[in-house]
Amino acid sequence: MTAPLPDHLGIRDRAQRFGLRIQNSVLHVEGVDLRTIAREVGTPVYVYGSAHLTQRYESLTQALAERPTLICYAVKANSNQAVLRTFARLGAGADIVSGGELARALAAGFPAQKIVFSGVGKRSTEIDAALNAGIRSINVESEEELEQVAARARALGRRAPISLRINPDVDPATHPYLATGLREAKFGIAMHEGLELALRAHAQPELELIGLACHIGSQIVEAAPFLDSFARLRTLVDALHERGVTLRQLDLGGGLGIAYRADDPVVEAERWGRAMVEATRDLPCELVLEPGRYLVGNAGVLLTEVLVRKRGEDKHFVIVDAAMNDLLRPALYDAYHTIVPVELPDPEVELVRADVVGPVCECGDFLARDRMLPWPRVGELLAVLGAGAYGMSMASTYNTRPLAAEVMVEGDRWALVRPRRSVEALIADERTPAWLAD
Repeated sequence: MTAPLPDHLGIRDRAQRFGLRIQNSVLHVEGVDLRTIAREVGTPVYVYGSAHLTQRYESLTQALAERPTLICYAVKANSNQAVLRTFARLGAGADIVSGGELARALAAGFPAQKIVFSGVGKRSTEIDAALNAGIRSINVESEEELEQVAARARALGRRAPISLRINPDVDPATHPYLATGLREAKFGIAMHEGLELALRAHAQPELELIGLACHIGSQIVEAAPFLDSFARLRTLVDALHERGVTLRQLDLGGGLGIAYRADDPVVEAERWGRAMVEATRDLPCELVLEPGRYLVGNAGVLLTEVLVRKRGEDKHFVIVDAAMNDLLRPALYDAYHTIVPVELPDPEVELVRADVVGPVCECGDFLARDRMLPWPRVGELLAVLGAGAYGMSMASTYNTRPLAAEVMVEGDRWALVRPRRSVEALIADERTPAWLAD
């Protein structure tokens, strides 16, 4: 078995896969030199390329053009307003999982009729906000939640459009934390309970059963798991149809994966779409899909500066100014992110085996482990690739570290879309009780 290429070599022929261009051995997002952004904004900073966002969205819409389909972007992947507005203007809908994401989606210009509300636990205030906004569907995940939605609809004098999220017990063969469609997961309604609950929902005047939904997991790179989940839900669709219940939509969720390494397998949108269209061709309702990572993951780069290097007896360390509070995925999932110098070195440069770590006081604060890479100089810029999804949206201010700045690129121009907050601003958000005041 051939050993994988070091990141800085693998990226040379596949930069486009990560939303990058290489000009004179320097990484660019579209027409913008990443060194320029780091110099003017500082690090750590997330950089998003709008062309990659657009290309990924259009690849799915074109692949599914032969059947009625609504692509609802999963807001949890990256909720920056610039990212959301990009998808809203392209005609996408939004998949939300909180009242805060509902407010973000509406502020970004998503029509309420293109918003679906997922999630296992919704506050009554969030249900009310969704009903008052007139969203497309509340995806109900349990019998108790069904009654909660019905109660809030009665109280508001509204009829609630709902879809039942069914757990099809399909194994997506992904990380255990990302597998949401197994029977032991907290998500969804068991298949054997689906028909009875759907008929009960259909009979309640304050509820409008418009569809069924499922979401089996994330980082899936083939059509088979989606087709398996569709086949299982189709039996429920047909059973409801036989009883006079006609559905308007079938929501198969998201979970399309991306390449985190240069040689990772990738989803071929056209082939995947062809399989989905063929399988659902006679489905008498609209198909809804909820991609997140697939649309934004490789549109984002996290830029970080080398602070210090440390050669140990057993380990070498490259300590950078980005940390687990900026990008949690490596610590949470042991996730792999390609990491390369912004100024690519000579291919024959000597390599060392090292961990790339942040300055946070946790042993779990790492971005990469045992990585073969060129030994960088202090002050050098590194690019952490595939950071557009679940990077900034999962970030925190742990160790009183301000959230990273965010930048959007379009062609040869770029803009700061979230300034870095100061430590003073973080402290100013807090209140001292009277008994501790001077």
